[in-house]
Amino acid sequence: MGIFKRKERADPPHPRREPRLKGGLTPENLAQVFAGCVDYNRRSISVGGNKAMRCELIFLAGMVRMERVSDYVLRPLAQDETLGALGEAVAWEKMRSGALYSLSVTERTTLDEAVMDLIDGNCLLLFPGKERALSFNTGTEEKRGIGDPENEVSVKGARDSFVENLRTNTSLTRRHLKAPELRIREQIVGRQSLTPVDILWVEGIADPQTVEELEKRMENIDIDALLATGNLEEYIVDELDTAFPLVQYTERPDRFCYGLCQGRVGILIEGLPLGYLAPGVLGDFIRAPQDRSENWLVASSLAVLRWACLLVTLYLPGVYVAMVNFHPEMIPARLALSILAARRDVPFSALFETLLLLLAFEVLQEAGLRLPQSIGQTVSILGGLVVGSAAVEARLISPAVLVVVATAGIAGYTMPSQDLAAALRIWRFLLSALGGTMGLFGVVLGTALLVGHLAGLESFGTAYLAPLAAGGGAQILRQPLPKDKLRPGYLNAENRRKQR
Repeated sequence: MGIFKRKERADPPHPRREPRLKGGLTPENLAQVFAGCVDYNRRSISVGGNKAMRCELIFLAGMVRMERVSDYVLRPLAQDETLGALGEAVAWEKMRSGALYSLSVTERTTLDEAVMDLIDGNCLLLFPGKERALSFNTGTEEKRGIGDPENEVSVKGARDSFVENLRTNTSLTRRHLKAPELRIREQIVGRQSLTPVDILWVEGIADPQTVEELEKRMENIDIDALLATGNLEEYIVDELDTAFPLVQYTERPDRFCYGLCQGRVGILIEGLPLGYLAPGVLGDFIRAPQDRSENWLVASSLAVLRWACLLVTLYLPGVYVAMVNFHPEMIPARLALSILAARRDVPFSALFETLLLLLAFEVLQEAGLRLPQSIGQTVSILGGLVVGSAAVEARLISPAVLVVVATAGIAGYTMPSQDLAAALRIWRFLLSALGGTMGLFGVVLGTALLVGHLAGLESFGTAYLAPLAAGGGAQILRQPLPKDKLRPGYLNAENRRKQR
């Protein structure tokens, strides 16, 4: 068998071709663009019964609503005899000014514009020999219905959620936030996907520099397709070498609109049922959507509980391993004797069994997410029994480690943001390894590294730890709403006062 060596090549250039399609706007060129496409349809029609005056109707099946094409375009063309008695120029002008029953009519003169209209669900009307077309909005409105949010459960509040259709999402925003100061600006991202992305903000509240910076970063995105959240997030954040989220996302329009009223800038993407808010700071990912629906004392208590759970899920395994290996004097005598008795027949070190059990729970969680819901629940239950009870009975791990890892895992599930929870799990491994090798000194060293890392992060010029700086307590605890007069200072809102 021969050995083939692939020739090393330099990275090819990535030029942008403008215009995208060459040639005039004719039925023949359109047919060439969609050659081999079974959904491409072209039909010759007599205008007003005059067989001498014919035009071409072009559309993509599945992208248009057939009833609209028949009722708004074909029927007037066939029944309006006055159109057939006129010349092509006069008939064209009448159709462009309203002789056909369509709310949106646009004249197109380039092949690029006409092709994009066809893909968007419009139908085109062309006269032979004329390099221009009338584009009628006859697109289908097939989309997923507005339902309850799945990941952000609404207990006391609105129950609508974003869907994959961009115009539906902007309409949901308009319904919740009726201010005429709401601005929506659109950009197209992705050479092949040509995905519309809308930037939303409230004029007079949002920081203009943040809006300008976000628009600049969006314009600099030059990729083939924007089909997943990572295709956008990793191109607009300030720092890539971090596991912590730097932009906040939500599937609830009411939460999205509240962020706009606070002075943040929103992003909505065609095909993704969620909205982004920038800038994002650490405190935003620990607040739950229902915090503003609960009593302020209850909401503040739950906020303190989440911060405590953040510390528990981050430090408990590492502190346990450090105390067992290096600082047993810190453990109460009876508890120390119980731990020693349980670990007597375990062949592994405390660090190894802790990391092994943490890894096992990560594998179980990933398996439960990837499998179908019914099978995933079964795998989680069986995995918990095997990894937990069976491993303890087989003397592979000690019961204390099982309790510690399970407590840390459950505490991590209290985080409202799954992105933040994932970042905490990564740092939990690091702190456990440092605690098992250097004791509490390693945990302190890991804490210093974590704080330094967080202190160096920014989101659109806003410090990631801004809520924990001066006046941070007011950002952690929720004040009674009548006393919450000002918007957060770190957002640099043009108008900081939000109520009398």
